[in-house]
Amino acid sequence: MANFPDNGMVHLNSARSVAETFLRLEALVKAKGIPIHARIDHSGDAAAAGLEMKPARLLIFGNAKAGTPLMAAAPTLAIDLPLKVLVWQDESGFVWVSYNSPEYLQKRHWIPEDLVKNIAAVKVIAEEAVR
Repeated sequence: MANFPDNGMVHLNSARSVAETFLRLEALVKAKGIPIHARIDHSGDAAAAGLEMKPARLLIFGNAKAGTPLMAAAPTLAIDLPLKVLVWQDESGFVWVSYNSPEYLQKRHWIPEDLVKNIAAVKVIAEEAVR
């Protein structure tokens, strides 16, 4: 398994393919009633441009009821919201689910402690996606 730098990101290994993991991630977000804002297929876009890269898909999701109080308290957080989860394959063929930890975002943007719960769902969703 890979050894990642400690840069505020969490990386969870998935036993499924990128496509399967991404579909599971989407289903979990939808089941929690969280709006999906975008699906970005980085590797698909690369292929359309005649380039190659390992599979990589990004899901962007969140809701205004949770995010607005956060951005009102810590305006710079808007650069990291909505929440993002990346599903990608490394050079060895391992599939990963990566996201910015709520604790990292709190430190980065000085989010008040009582509001961190508004972004804590990303951890639960990512962990469920790799089970």
